[in-house]
Amino acid sequence: MQASLPRWTDTPSLAVTDLACRRGDRLLFRGVGFTLAPGDALHLAGANGIGKSSLIRILTGLMQPFAGTVARQGTIALLDERSALDPHLPLGRALAFWAGVDGADSAQGTQAAELLGLAQLLDVPVRYLSTGQKKRAALARMIGQQAPLWLLDEPLNGLDKDAVGLVETLVQDHCRAGGIAVIASHQPFVLANMERFELERHIP
Repeated sequence: MQASLPRWTDTPSLAVTDLACRRGDRLLFRGVGFTLAPGDALHLAGANGIGKSSLIRILTGLMQPFAGTVARQGTIALLDERSALDPHLPLGRALAFWAGVDGADSAQGTQAAELLGLAQLLDVPVRYLSTGQKKRAALARMIGQQAPLWLLDEPLNGLDKDAVGLVETLVQDHCRAGGIAVIASHQPFVLANMERFELERHIP
């Protein structure tokens, strides 16, 4: 079973030029640049604390760069350590809430939940889900957004081997449908034709 992924009317793209990030008095990185077109996937790699999560947040527009520019075409879906699902709601209602906010088809969200092995958990309050289940729930919400630009920050944390393979397949399907994926991960992420971008620590 595969997720029903859309074909987008607008051609998605992501272009980063001479990007720099500063945290307090410390410059994490500078001179970062890449261009992604439909079907492209990029693995952001580098040591812990080097700025992978900060770069993801800059790409979403949630954080301003110290220097450089980001040009985006297409809507963005973000997956990070915050699931953004109300912990007091049953999972099904929590996903339905975001489907309403995102203007998504509720059937798409149900299909994504089933695909990710969550069909038996829709009546369970989010707070009772395991770390891996919450991660899969956040991924179901991301699929429901039907956004062409996927930004994934440590998407494999808390997942077992089978769930890791499922996430890799979903991202592969997304790119084959013409989407773009940027994955920040310290774990190996198996994806055909994925480029790797190694962030290097800035030395004054």
